[in-house]
Amino acid sequence: MRMTHHTDYALRMLIALAVSDEDTTTVADIAGRYRISRNHLLKVALHLKQLKLIETTRGRSGGVRLGRDPADINIGALVRTMEGDFALVECLKSDGGRCAIEPVCRLKGVVREALEAYLKVFDCYTLADLVKNGDALKQMLGLSSLPRASARSRVPSLGAE
Repeated sequence: MRMTHHTDYALRMLIALAVSDEDTTTVADIAGRYRISRNHLLKVALHLKQLKLIETTRGRSGGVRLGRDPADINIGALVRTMEGDFALVECLKSDGGRCAIEPVCRLKGVVREALEAYLKVFDCYTLADLVKNGDALKQMLGLSSLPRASARSRVPSLGAE
C-alpha cells in the first residue's frame, strides 16, 4: 500500500498548522518549510477546506489555520477521505475488474483484510497524537524562536515533490 502525495501533503499541512503559534500561515510558507510543491499543496488545502478541516482567509493578512481541534481530527477518517481509491488489486475495483479467477479467488478476501488492518491502525490516532512532540516539530519546521530566515535554512528535506 502506498499513500498518495495528496494524503501525505494533507497530513503534513495539518501537522504544521497544529504546531504553529501563528493565527494563520500561508500555503506557500508551509510548502517552503517542507520543500514540497506549492501548487500541489494548494490543491490539498482546497480539499481540506471543503472537509472543514482548515479555514482560509483572503487578503493581505490572510492564510490558513486549523478549522477543528487536533483531537477531533481522526487520521483514519482523513486517510480514507483523501485516498478515495483502495483498489489494491483488480478485483477490488468498483466495477469488479477483469480477473479471470475472481469468482473463486481467495486473494480478494486477504487483500481486503490487510487493507482493513492498515486503516485500523490509522483509526487509533488523531492529529493531537501526531503533534505531541510539538516543540521538536516546531524546531524541524523552523517555527521555533529562531529568526525566520535562519530557521528556514536549517529545515531538512522531508520528502520529494
